[in-house]
Amino acid sequence: MARDYYGTLGVRQDATSEEIKRAYRKLARELHPDVNPDEAAQTRFREVTAAYEVLSDPQKRKIVDMGGDPLGNGGGGGGGGRDPFGGFGLGDIMDAFFGAAGGGGGGRGPRSRVQPGSDALLRVQMTLEECANGISREIAVETAILCDLCRGSGCSEGSTPIACDTCGGRGEVQSVQRSFLGQVVTARACPTCRGLGEVIPDPCRQCAGEGRVRARRTITAKIPPGVADGMRVRLSGQGEVGPGGGPAGDLYIEVEELPHATFEREGADLHCTLRVQMTTAALGAVVPLEAIDGHIELDLEPGTQPGAELLLPGRGLPRLRSTGRVDGRGDLHVHIEVEVPTRLDARQTELLRELAALRGEEKHTLASATNRSGGLFSRLRSRR
Repeated sequence: MARDYYGTLGVRQDATSEEIKRAYRKLARELHPDVNPDEAAQTRFREVTAAYEVLSDPQKRKIVDMGGDPLGNGGGGGGGGRDPFGGFGLGDIMDAFFGAAGGGGGGRGPRSRVQPGSDALLRVQMTLEECANGISREIAVETAILCDLCRGSGCSEGSTPIACDTCGGRGEVQSVQRSFLGQVVTARACPTCRGLGEVIPDPCRQCAGEGRVRARRTITAKIPPGVADGMRVRLSGQGEVGPGGGPAGDLYIEVEELPHATFEREGADLHCTLRVQMTTAALGAVVPLEAIDGHIELDLEPGTQPGAELLLPGRGLPRLRSTGRVDGRGDLHVHIEVEVPTRLDARQTELLRELAALRGEEKHTLASATNRSGGLFSRLRSRR
């Protein structure tokens, strides 16, 4: 009498290959000798393994459905004095149990020749003004693009892929060995077709069957205002075309902000140092200043002290939100540095002495340590 392989695994006769695989894995976890050393469990494990070996093979399953027994009288026996694991390492056996090597046959099938492409990264140098205003720049990139000769098929004109002779189009090859546990089936990707299940007998002469070629092309990169050093802008679908003409990945433009001769950036805020003469600081003046967004008339109050900081709200850089939208602008911080003349002629010296006498400035005192202030860059460091 033919054995009830479906009943052994506890599945219906119309069960799918995936349902058969799940049932086998569940039983194997319960009955494997490393988990359950009971003699009855080992016998049951051999029967389950034999049933799975039969039902996972389409040809053997067809024999069962016709009322036959593909294993005849030899299914599940031991191997005399051979290696009890039939030459298989424990890792191979566990692959067969839990699917690490393809689940033991018939369930994985060939993988698609068409695969998604990888992302690409390109660094672009930008000045502070460009970061403030945004740019639209033509950029040359070199990536994999769709082969225009075969349009991604990888075949020469008039030819098509054919089924792989080694695996018969399944994309995998199986190896079966007997052990005291029964028959152990493992599956590996076919070495001939690399798991694709098909080969190209007449590949495209331009892409050699890849469906893509490397080429240099020019794209327009639009970078919004407010970007900063290290930020990345994503250009969807502008990366590498995938194998077999698969969908292209994304291209990321990474900003490399160049140092500025006048301004130092702190987020959306800008800092600069304005050097004025001693007399200008004392008397006050309207000082012209070229900011990042245009001309400014800076009103310097009489008696402006060295180290003073003038704040100009909204005259910094655009604030870029995570959504890519601009949300207001930062501020401009103007740090005042008073220059003391080092060379005076006789008349200038005389006038300054008269001024000092009129103001009673012959006496000097030491300032408190808490009132000392460093330069612009030391103040910026103290903020971080």
